[in-house]
Amino acid sequence: MANKSIGSIMIREIIRMKANGLSNSQISKSIGKSRTTIVKYLGVIETSGICLKELLELKENYLSELFEVSNELNPANREQIHKDLYSFFPYLEKELKRVGVTRHILWGEYKTKHPQGVMYSQFCEHYKKWNQKSQGYMPTTHKAGEKLFIDYAGKKLHIIDRETGEIKPVEVFVATLGASQYTYVEASFSQQIPDFIGSVQNCLHYLGGVPACIIPNNLKSAVTKSNKYEPHINEQFACFASHYDTSIMPARALKPKDKSLVEGAVNITYTRIHAVLRDKEFYGIAELNLAIKELLLIYNQTPFQKKQHSRTALFLEIEKDALKPLPLEKYELRDYKMATVQKNCHVYYSSDKNYYSVPNAYIGKKVKMILTQSVVEIYHNQSRIALHPRSRKRYHYVTLKEHMPVNHTYNADWSSEYFISWAQKIGASTKEYIEKILDKKQYPEQSYKSCMGILAMATKTGKERLNNACKRALSYDAVSYNSIKNILERGLDKEEEQLDLFNVSISNHDNIRGSKYYA
Repeated sequence: MANKSIGSIMIREIIRMKANGLSNSQISKSIGKSRTTIVKYLGVIETSGICLKELLELKENYLSELFEVSNELNPANREQIHKDLYSFFPYLEKELKRVGVTRHILWGEYKTKHPQGVMYSQFCEHYKKWNQKSQGYMPTTHKAGEKLFIDYAGKKLHIIDRETGEIKPVEVFVATLGASQYTYVEASFSQQIPDFIGSVQNCLHYLGGVPACIIPNNLKSAVTKSNKYEPHINEQFACFASHYDTSIMPARALKPKDKSLVEGAVNITYTRIHAVLRDKEFYGIAELNLAIKELLLIYNQTPFQKKQHSRTALFLEIEKDALKPLPLEKYELRDYKMATVQKNCHVYYSSDKNYYSVPNAYIGKKVKMILTQSVVEIYHNQSRIALHPRSRKRYHYVTLKEHMPVNHTYNADWSSEYFISWAQKIGASTKEYIEKILDKKQYPEQSYKSCMGILAMATKTGKERLNNACKRALSYDAVSYNSIKNILERGLDKEEEQLDLFNVSISNHDNIRGSKYYA
């Protein structure tokens, strides 16, 4: 440790100069002490966990005690002091995980309990030795409720398709809290966004609370683009984090300490879960997850090696209450789509094949659609300009009258359902043809007028001829009002009828020689 000849005044000067941004070499030259001595004292400062401003406010005698440099225990009371000191360390290790607790605070508790005990520097040095002996290295101390580490196991589990007997591999999601190492594991069909967010959400509800931040191991579903300073978080996952009032802080690439806890948890799942389930058969993901949950309960309740407490005990004692409360409602998965507002004041959503109105002032503008299972929000330049209940009906127009311009005059009773129902009364081919007209992504007025014109032809030609005309047009994939009009005017629909009769008469004729005659 540092040279014993340095007094509290000089220690304070080292702290003051470091607080002002001077380098170690500059401090060394200024106070006339070696750079090695300066580095050692600054090491003690860093180990203390006390900020420079707080150290400058300490009294002279207290500052001297803090930097007491002897590492040897008092020979007269060595055995008792050693016993008192090392019996205090398990408590210290656990308490350090609590928010706001530092080694210096705990050293104060130790000195209150054992006034003849060691000074602060000795306290830190012996704790370091105790930790290295029990852990093999000096671990990073995570505060309770601060971090949740998440990842997927490299090795997969599997389920069996009951109908086909096919073996289907499934992903294994693993999460662990930083302070208590309380762990969550579940199987899912994939690492895609819906399954990934579902697993994280299930984990938070299993924990009964939300950590300050979630640390994914640069999973594609979490991070769209890695960056040392500002990684790009997947938009869906970012919305999920906002809903649960937490932050996403991806582990840094090539920094194994950032993800060591979850990688350790993954390795343990191989022995505690994978190995136990290796010869068992499961015919569904829910059945597999039930078995995992039973093994997970045992794993979390098993005491740590060389310690008396388990993950569950530590979680309940120090971490559960440090988590933020869960929101009242679960997160709803969202779909995002960019669209251009059409001249009919609607945007088209291709997955459901329907339309949603937007104020006419935004015609021609690019907007963002955000869809949950129940609502559709439409945004322009980060401002919401429309909100609709989500429709699952194909060809349906969800329209607010106030979005339409004043000169919007087409019949308000017209709708996709109206024309499809009308067409169905004429025939199956007519219904199919009208559905294709409605699916052409044209303006509703144009689609509705085309449907009106086609269906009205039945009053002149009859339902049978119109249905045959639609059937013929479908065979050529000719989808328009003019196609049906030309077929009917040229009588091509009748050729369709004659062709059907011809096919029937040929297939039923007694004198027709089949392939067997020439064999």
